[in-house]
Parts: sequence; C-alpha cells; structure tokens
Amino acid sequence: MQTIRSFIAIPLSLQVGRNAARLIEALSVPGDGIRWVPKDNLHLTLKFLGEVDNVEVPQVCKIIRNVTQDFEPFDLDFAGAGGFPNLDRPRVLCVHIDDPTNSLSQMVARLETELAEIGFKPEPRDYVPHLTLGRTKGGSRRASGDVLERVKAHAEMRLGQMNVDTVELIASFLEKQGPSYQVMDTIDLGE
Repeated sequence: MQTIRSFIAIPLSLQVGRNAARLIEALSVPGDGIRWVPKDNLHLTLKFLGEVDNVEVPQVCKIIRNVTQDFEPFDLDFAGAGGFPNLDRPRVLCVHIDDPTNSLSQMVARLETELAEIGFKPEPRDYVPHLTLGRTKGGSRRASGDVLERVKAHAEMRLGQMNVDTVELIASFLEKQGPSYQVMDTIDLGE
C-alpha cells in the first residue's frame, strides 16, 4: 500500500491567479523570511488530508462528489492582503475571501463531517476562507516589519471575483525546490 500526500482545493480563475501572482511579486523581497507560494501552485485549499492510502482515494473522491452535488456554482470575491491568524503575528500571508452565499463555508463543513466518518481528523478551528500567498519560515516564524508594511499597503487591493464550479483532489509531492502538485480528480459542482 502506498500513501499520497493530498488535499482538496478549488482552482483559481485565470484573472484571480494572475492578480495573486502580481501581488506576491509586489510583496516579496529576497531574504524576507517568507516562503512564497509559486504562481503555478496557487489554489484555494478546502481541506488538507495528509497522507492518504492509495486505496482510499476512490472513497475520498466519492465523498467529494456526494458533497459537491448539493452545491450549484457560486461566486467568491478575493480582496485585501492580510495575515492569518492576524497581521500582528502572522504565520500565513494571505488574501481575504468574501463568501456572500456562505456556500464555501457550508461545503467545507460538510466535507469535514463526511471525511471524519472515514477517519480523517477534523480541523480543530473553524474554516476561515483565505488564499495563502506565503508562510513565515525559520525558528521565529515571524514576518519582518518591512513585509508587514507592504502587506498593509495592499490591504484594500482587489484580486477579483470568480465563479466556483469545480473542486479538485490534488496530490502533493515534496521536492527540493518545493512541492509539486498533480490533480487526481476534478469534480463539477451540482452533478
């Protein structure tokens, strides 16, 4: 039996992805203590599953299909650079997401519940929609004041609105230059 490091995510629209990549370029400076997400790896994570036995992948896909069939496509609005859990001591630099229909939060809650039934550990904290741009690295796990000032300067920046119509199950392979991703399944909403 083989395990596959996996997560469930929503792919970004071309416009949101391009704008997020531009924002990372505006925020990043070499040696700033942040591990920035490569533009090809930008996505909206719904749930990190960790190591999944390859024989469990079909069951995970079935659960994702079961949950997503109850959701029609919906819009999300990406606006405002910030930090998570907060900008005073961020572990993650991100873009905030407005979920006006609450569909995203409801979908994640259902995924958490149904995946817990087959042994995946539920997240201890409530889901807060955000697009990760970078993570602090090193022992201090603190972003420099310069980085935080640049983030604050982009606090009102809008990346755009996108329509969510698919969810993906993604395999993550850790390599020297960082993770590479491979889509294992794409599931359309409402089907």
